[in-house]
Amino acid sequence: MTYVIEAAHPADSAQLGPLLLRAWLQTYPNPEAGIDEDWIREHRGSSATAEGIDQWREFIEAANRQPDVLFCRVVRSGTEIVGVLCGRRGEVVTLGPMYLLEHVQGQGLGGRMMTEFLTWAAAAPICLWATDYNDSAVRFYQRHGFEITGERELWQGRLPNLRMTREAAPGTTHS
Repeated sequence: MTYVIEAAHPADSAQLGPLLLRAWLQTYPNPEAGIDEDWIREHRGSSATAEGIDQWREFIEAANRQPDVLFCRVVRSGTEIVGVLCGRRGEVVTLGPMYLLEHVQGQGLGGRMMTEFLTWAAAAPICLWATDYNDSAVRFYQRHGFEITGERELWQGRLPNLRMTREAAPGTTHS
């Protein structure tokens, strides 16, 4: 199978909203945390609605207008989008969302997307939130230089997230 990683196009928004919901349904169910399909659909289902798709389109259009401030890459397998990585530059660079559908994980695509993202971020410090029971994601980020800060949050009062950061590269600055 051939996978292509490229900048998102506004027309991709029709696939990105449903992709996000599908990735959440694959990744986050956790009976101990009280997170099931109904909870996920209640809190993330809007991403697959017309309004959610419009929000993706607006973000992609903004990223294409301001590529130094906003980052959005998709992973394509033929005409299907199977992954996405976005970010934004502010005082620090924020990474997220980043998702790959289960059937394409473990093939190096996450590393390829992260390499493009880290190149875009240059030497800036980067932060993200990862779900604390998503061990594979936490390990993935740690392999790419992120460290757990100890800061935690319960998203929507239920999903336990932890903050991870990657410090700026010493001796370099982003211009």
